[in-house]
Amino acid sequence: MSHFRSTTTRMKMRIVGAVALLPAAALLAGASPLANVSLFKKVEHGEWSLRIREGGQDRKVCVRSGEELVQIRHNQPGCNQFVVSDEPNRAIIQYTCRGNGYGRTEIRRERSGLMQLQSQGIHDGVPFSISAEARYTGSC
Repeated sequence: MSHFRSTTTRMKMRIVGAVALLPAAALLAGASPLANVSLFKKVEHGEWSLRIREGGQDRKVCVRSGEELVQIRHNQPGCNQFVVSDEPNRAIIQYTCRGNGYGRTEIRRERSGLMQLQSQGIHDGVPFSISAEARYTGSC
């Protein structure tokens, strides 16, 4: 009987360990925490024009998934992202770019082809705050 209990206990520990590793395995496999954000399922793929308020440099962004709108200041791969809020027309995402700062971006969809973005954080040791309007302009 004791052999049965120890075998059962070992099996339970293996199952718990495997379940604990699932989130890490998903990240290693390239699964983005932003892949299932409701707002991004509605965003038109193509070129978006960002009009940065308060004297910022306007620019164009080629949107393939919607994630391209999250890291406005930190335009780099490899940042860790965390979904704070996920609603059909609004998302808040925090991200950390190891060695280069962090940010928190709110994206609000007003209607098809028009969104408002607010992003703030630290980039290269300097605080930033960006307010922008994004308009769909066509294909990339």
